[in-house]
Amino acid sequence: MLVLYCSDPRDRRHPDGQYAGEVAVADRLGIRWAAVDHDAVERGDTDRALRHVPEQQHPVTGVYRGWRMTVEQYAGFHRALEDRGVRLVNDPAAYRHCHHLPESYPAIAGHTPRTVWLPGRGEFDPDAVMDLLRPFGDAPVIVKDYVKSQKHAWAEACFIPSATDREAVGRVVRRFLELQGPDLAGGLVFREFAEFEPVGRHPRSGMPLTLEYRLFFLDGGPLLVTPYWEGVAYEGDGPPVERFTTLAVGVRSRFFTVDVARKRDGDWLVVELGDGQVAGLPDAADVGAFYRGLGERLSEKA
Repeated sequence: MLVLYCSDPRDRRHPDGQYAGEVAVADRLGIRWAAVDHDAVERGDTDRALRHVPEQQHPVTGVYRGWRMTVEQYAGFHRALEDRGVRLVNDPAAYRHCHHLPESYPAIAGHTPRTVWLPGRGEFDPDAVMDLLRPFGDAPVIVKDYVKSQKHAWAEACFIPSATDREAVGRVVRRFLELQGPDLAGGLVFREFAEFEPVGRHPRSGMPLTLEYRLFFLDGGPLLVTPYWEGVAYEGDGPPVERFTTLAVGVRSRFFTVDVARKRDGDWLVVELGDGQVAGLPDAADVGAFYRGLGERLSEKA
């Protein structure tokens, strides 16, 4: 296994400081790593991006641990690494499946808040948006794109108190589009707001925090289960991992995350899926267990 970290902009041979804790664990476990230039990947210059990744004498499985890429950028990154004998754990189809919510929604429908979407870029027809929202009635919804929300601008660019309030819908959607700018991915996604169990508010943005966990899966089995938020008191037995392991069978990816949260009534729902390579390890995560599991399981599959 070869782990690929985003490089430090000041020294492209070494990982960015954000991944220092992971790198230290990888070194302790004897796991090989290399640094990649994420900025160059974004520009499409894969030769420069991978100039510090050695060509492999024998094919090796690669695990990227870095910042998000578009699906197009990931496809180019994947091809360039294959030319060096490194095959990423997730192929481009798998990355897209978990990166774009409309792609993975069929795998989690019925276990996640009801979701609708409208493809497009830039301007959106207000009538088309209101038609799309009709099934929600006057329920609250949140808006995001295919990949991310503006959850830290909760009141102004994420949460809509009523899906029938045309003025509020327009105001929040316009602000969301303004903040996303050219980074808008795919189009607009609207999700029914679920009453998850509250555990506080974010100290900077005021966004409501809920009892949420991140589950990493590798080859259909759970790899790591960890609380999502830092500085929050987690009580109880945690999520029903067996239930979400059954659900994970329908996810078309080798390495992915399932973020889950507990509702006020005690039930659990999927918040979203993510590609495991670009999903962050929460502060409470057992980094050693994460890397030991990756190393052992991927070695078995080699």
